[in-house]
This record gives sequence, C-alpha cells and structure tokens, in this order.
Amino acid sequence: MEKEKNQESFEAFIKSFFYGKRTDLSFKFLSELALEDASTFIQNLFKDIIDSLDDKDLSIVKQRILQGQIEGYKEQKNFEYDDGPFHPFKKPLSSIKLSLLTSSGHFLKGHDPKPLGVENMSQGEAVRRVFDFLKEEPQLSKIPFDSNPKDLMVRHSGYDIRAALKDPNVSFPYQRMVNLKDQGVFAELTSNAYSFVGACSQIRLLKKTLPGWVDKFVDLGVDAVVLVPV
Repeated sequence: MEKEKNQESFEAFIKSFFYGKRTDLSFKFLSELALEDASTFIQNLFKDIIDSLDDKDLSIVKQRILQGQIEGYKEQKNFEYDDGPFHPFKKPLSSIKLSLLTSSGHFLKGHDPKPLGVENMSQGEAVRRVFDFLKEEPQLSKIPFDSNPKDLMVRHSGYDIRAALKDPNVSFPYQRMVNLKDQGVFAELTSNAYSFVGACSQIRLLKKTLPGWVDKFVDLGVDAVVLVPV
C-alpha cells in the first residue's frame, strides 16, 4: 500500500520538469501539453533516439525536442504585455557602450555570493532549497569581461547547469560580447559583466532590487544592457 502511495502519476511526471524535483527547463514545456500529446512526444522521442543511434545522426533528436518546445509554448501568454517602456537608440549601434546582465547564477572563484548564508553551497543543495531561494532577494555578482572561463563558477536552483559548466557562454555569453566588440559591432563594454540567480523573489526583484541596478548601469554610462534570462 505504501508503495502505491509513492507512485508518481504521468501528469505529475510531466509537470515536474521545473523548480524542485527534476529542475530541467529543457523539458518544462511538457507541462503545457495535453496528457495525450505529452505521451506521444515521449514515445516519438524514444523512437528518434534509437534511430539516431542507428543512423549516427543526433539532429533528429534535436529537431524532436525543438518541435516539442514550439508546440508547448505556442499558446503561452504569460510574457505578453500590452504596453511598456520603449527606448530606441539615439545613436548608431556601432558607437554605443554595452553591459551584460544574466540570471544564470555565475560568479567568480573566490567571490561566492553565499546564497542563504551558506558558503560553498553545492548545486544539489541549491536545487533542493529552490523554494527558499524564491523568497530571497537576489545577489548581484560582477565578473570582469577578461576573466578566464576556468575561473567562473555557476550555481542555480532553477535549471540544469551541466551545459553552463562545460562552457559558461551557454547562459553567460560574456566572451561572445567581447568578440562582437572586437568586430566593431558596438564601441565599448563595461569592465564587468553581471549575473544573479533568477530563481528569487520576483516582486522584491522588480520593486526593490532592479531600480538600484538600473542606477548602477546609469552611473557606468551604458547605453544599453544585454539581458539573458534562463
């Protein structure tokens, strides 16, 4: 009887790829699909995996996941706004100064932001304590644009950080920004890029924290900030 109580329904399974239990935002779209559609997607994904092994071609798996994301999010209305601030550039892109702000949770070795007051918190503990993070004010980490990727660390309670561990530019594209500057796409970068854990108190972020960050960027003389959410 106890075993039956612990069994997970298929509906609970497809809704678990978010904060907490599985923390895999790549498959969060499953929760947006009808149960039958989610079941069909998973069955087809399994078939594609076998075909990709036979054909030595992973592109079919990538295409299946991409199509699933498209189907899952095409009716998403959470991020549509009727109005909002819009500030067109007053000078050419090639002459502006940019900075970078991501919610990826990167920080520099030796500068651990100590989330929830815990030093050297593991990624596993961060995932387990995601709902504690969601109550906290985010902490901003500054990372020099000339930092060696080996000196960057990442911890985040809300997404699978494996790809970011292999290459920080996956979710913190600071080197791509430097490349674009060197190509003359824009004129200048701030000395530092910035990152925080996006799994945080959103109301506090909007009402209390962000205004201070905006003032910081204004003081740095930036014309625009590239925002990279995860």
